[in-house]
Amino acid sequence: MNEKVTLNMKEQKRLVVINGLETGKLELEEAATAMKLCVRQVKRLRAAYRQKGAAALAHGNRGRPSPRRIPEAVRERILELARTTYQDYNDQHFTEKLAEEHDIRVSRSTVRTLRRQAGLASPRKRRPSRHRQRRQRYPQAGMLLQADGSQHDWLEGRRPWLTLLAAIDDATNEVVGALFREQEDAAGYFLLMEQISQSHGLPLALYADRHTIFQSPKKRTTEEELAGERSQSQFGRLLDALGIELIPAHSPQAKGRVERLFGTLQDRLVKALREAEADDQEKANRALAAFLPDFNARFMRPAEQAESVYRPWPTAQKPSDLFCFKYQRTVANDNTVSLSGHKLQIPPGKRRHSYARARVELRHYLDGHLAIYHQGEPIAEFQPAEAAPPRVNQFTPAPSPLPAPEPVPADLAHPPVKQRQVQPARPQKPAAEHPWRHTRLWPK
Repeated sequence: MNEKVTLNMKEQKRLVVINGLETGKLELEEAATAMKLCVRQVKRLRAAYRQKGAAALAHGNRGRPSPRRIPEAVRERILELARTTYQDYNDQHFTEKLAEEHDIRVSRSTVRTLRRQAGLASPRKRRPSRHRQRRQRYPQAGMLLQADGSQHDWLEGRRPWLTLLAAIDDATNEVVGALFREQEDAAGYFLLMEQISQSHGLPLALYADRHTIFQSPKKRTTEEELAGERSQSQFGRLLDALGIELIPAHSPQAKGRVERLFGTLQDRLVKALREAEADDQEKANRALAAFLPDFNARFMRPAEQAESVYRPWPTAQKPSDLFCFKYQRTVANDNTVSLSGHKLQIPPGKRRHSYARARVELRHYLDGHLAIYHQGEPIAEFQPAEAAPPRVNQFTPAPSPLPAPEPVPADLAHPPVKQRQVQPARPQKPAAEHPWRHTRLWPK
């Protein structure tokens, strides 16, 4: 008895060929060529068709569960984790966590299918793509770094918002340096460049936005124009000293690689900070240092040319001599220099008693203290009033201690008090020649 089945397009074509074979319109070889099968298989299909009808052409596993189907208990476990612990993880990240933390190894497409069938949409909202002209990557590591800062609720309300400063290599996608700061500031980028220069070396160029941290908002003076100089920010001066070219971006899309990096980190790094129970800036930086190696291993790609162009740090150069804010001043006649409204007194030195009218350099270091240099030699040092990140053109010195009083000898510490004898007051009589004795009080 023929069974009622629904044939797909391929099986319907086979049915037409088998019918042509049965009616004698086709030979076995012609039928085999039309169905792309061997003659023996065509004979089997014809025999099954004669016995069961069109149902014999349907696949034997139709209606049966796949032997590779994920067990129902595993499916329920995946959906339970997707609804609870990993509800804000995207499909790829969730797939990785299933393998790493729960030993459930499934493909990303399987996870995506299970979540969508259960009505769980991806937590990451994506904007519609736009047509943009693609910029080719630089061929070697170290040719270009993209740097930027991202203010975000990295600690998910456990502490105030922090700002993540990061730099990514354009050729390899490697995050070569990153750190958390309270805000995007020049001192943070100084620390970032110091971290990169000591771990990887000095790159050839840095791609950044047009923030005043990177470019000075001041216009060039007449003297600078005549000398061919330009006004520089503190960070711009640092890059010049390191031989790094600064390339300013005209739009966020121009440095899209670092912008996309922050999009990924705001998803993955937030979870890593949560798992590390980071609730302040110091703990967040420690968790970030532990997070980056695994992140780079996942997302790095080989450069087009294997040879790196990072320049090694010059061994004769002390990092502290460059990674600091520098100001030029002329010493006043009273041996003081001014900075942010404060007078800094220069004491007499070993080489010269007075520095009046001399040109000196003020170096504000990243740990907060300030030193004054004359011809490369330190002549004075000042500690800050408060332990806080240094700010450009801002420094408040700690109050200088008062000189200690000279010790008093023990015998003079409490001198005896002399008792003064008070004499009784006696009326005084004017002398005989006093004028008032000869003055007439009334006329004769």
